[in-house]
Amino acid sequence: MPIGSLPAHHVGCPCCGLSLSIPTLTPGESALCPRCKQHLVRIETHPLDTPTAYAIASLIIMAIVYTQLYMSIDLFGIHVELTIPYMVATLAQQDYSLLAEIMFFLTFGSPVLFLLLCLYVYTGLRYQQVLPGMLYATRTLVRLRHWIMVDVFYIATLVSYIKISGMAQIHFGLAFWFMMVLAILLIRTSQGVPEHWIFYQIQRLTGNDPILQTHSAHTINCNYCLFKQSDTQNVCNVCGSYLSQRKPLSLSISMAFLLAAIIFYIPANLLPMMITRSPGTNLASTILDGIEYMWNDGDVLIAVVIFSASMAIPVLKILSMLILLYSATYRPLMSARKLTVLYRITESIGRWSMIDIFVVIILMSAFSSPLAQVTPGSATIYFCAVVILTMISALSFDPRLIWDEVKQHPSHHKSSTKRHSS
Repeated sequence: MPIGSLPAHHVGCPCCGLSLSIPTLTPGESALCPRCKQHLVRIETHPLDTPTAYAIASLIIMAIVYTQLYMSIDLFGIHVELTIPYMVATLAQQDYSLLAEIMFFLTFGSPVLFLLLCLYVYTGLRYQQVLPGMLYATRTLVRLRHWIMVDVFYIATLVSYIKISGMAQIHFGLAFWFMMVLAILLIRTSQGVPEHWIFYQIQRLTGNDPILQTHSAHTINCNYCLFKQSDTQNVCNVCGSYLSQRKPLSLSISMAFLLAAIIFYIPANLLPMMITRSPGTNLASTILDGIEYMWNDGDVLIAVVIFSASMAIPVLKILSMLILLYSATYRPLMSARKLTVLYRITESIGRWSMIDIFVVIILMSAFSSPLAQVTPGSATIYFCAVVILTMISALSFDPRLIWDEVKQHPSHHKSSTKRHSS
């Protein structure tokens, strides 16, 4: 069997709960759930070289992005040079330390930690050694993938450029162009790290083959590594996670975070998002005020982008989560496949709401002179909370509960199928 292959074994789909058999997979092959189309595992053609190369390239590009000039702005004879560290420092110096920490983590901390953990894990696999904390490192890097927002910040920069290009001269530095490359590399690195395959390779190095542990008649599928374990165990022998048939208290936790997000969304829309100061002028604008101003000023594209990121996505995500929670608790409102697609969309789009926050941060860094000054309003903290809470709500939700509920209401599933076929 080629190096990096995955022998035939049984797994449980983390999305619909279907127990299925995966055939032997060799490098370049992947496995897909036949019921919900969830990607179970994908092995790179060069499973050890490709993720390592992308991670190293990402770190090199990141060093350029965070040390070189990002953009320069000329306004009223004042020249401002912006770097990513300068933006974070500006927030911290003006008593917006929480925003500074959020920006630092989403654009630097999480991607750097993700890449370093990737290199740590793949170094052990390459040299056939089980390094200390290798399982914990794998679990951590899998969770970090959701919180890497370099691509979101890059789009926010383009929005800011269109917004202020009419009043100032803007020149992009080397870091701006390399950030686009960094965003692509991070996405590709994240896609090339199959945790199911990694956990198998780690256990193979210890001589504890997880595929040989599935002969018990009473088994449970691990929610994280997907391997079957004896249902008498509390902790997975493969990845070290706690074992349970479904995520413990998934519906309660998801609903709690969602309700908190709904509460925070009210002040996020009523309080000022951005405060603009100039000689004789002090203008505080809410999210809706900013959208209306840009629309009336002819910046239709920017108005649409900000409306989508700041209002449409949060509202649609909240409504989607309410539909999912209701369907998993009481009665499915549509077919399980449609609800699963809705969940995947909801989980993936939530982070794009951070565009508006990043735009405010960029504008604040660009306009900090007595002639023109932009500062974040109190709504920014509430809006950040909404984005983070809705993301946690979606990540806490167990989509398998939808399929469990459909089994209890088969008549609704059949009627949905008939309507779809007709």
